[in-house]
Amino acid sequence: MVLARIRRLFGRVTVSEARSDYSPELVRIYRKACKGHVLEQVLLGKALLNSRYVARDEGRAREWFMVAASANYGPAHNMLGRCSQFGWGCPLDLTEAVRHYERAAQTGDLWGIYNLGICHMRGLGVEADRKAAFIFFRRAALRGHAKSMNLLARFIEEGWETPPNPAAALDWYRLSAEGGDYRGQHNYATALLSMGQPEAALHYWRLAVKDATPDILQAMHRDLSEPDAPQDPELMATLQRRLKEALAKKS
Repeated sequence: MVLARIRRLFGRVTVSEARSDYSPELVRIYRKACKGHVLEQVLLGKALLNSRYVARDEGRAREWFMVAASANYGPAHNMLGRCSQFGWGCPLDLTEAVRHYERAAQTGDLWGIYNLGICHMRGLGVEADRKAAFIFFRRAALRGHAKSMNLLARFIEEGWETPPNPAAALDWYRLSAEGGDYRGQHNYATALLSMGQPEAALHYWRLAVKDATPDILQAMHRDLSEPDAPQDPELMATLQRRLKEALAKKS
């Protein structure tokens, strides 16, 4: 079955076509994917979803994820979950998304565990269950997953399914921020500012602005527009530029 799927993919894009259309790095990934390397199969699928080197093709991306998932590769199941959650190359099906996230989590894949936590927290494809979500976020956070650290911090800060503990929440926000999560960086910056550490807060906002989504960019803009907010003209200019770009994409 796996070989048959790869042959079908070969039928759509030949090696020679891939060499002419792909960057050298993508050619290397493509060749290894065709030889059965599951990591490269997932990387190629991701490239087909979002890469400036090759046209977006959700259907083919999902097929590569299916090939890798047939080897019970956790990251492939996680990506199949995202395909079902957002309707990439298949009908939108939240129940199917949860099934794949569960398969990914069973292999220990941290993104699968995180996404399963999101589904339980928001009631996507399953009944909303904050207790289960807390367990999933804690499980991934303890293994170093930065986004899970940020949400674990939120649970601890708010006292959701666990006694509130501001000091422990602050530690998790710090770890999330240091781990590179822009939400964790924003939340930690906000906490640092409230603690009278404006320069430290600016440091983490400078990191967050690079990858932040529009909701976090807007929250940063509100915080930095306060009369007593620390001043950083370069950061504010970058923030306004990124907000303008985000609004342009929506229009």
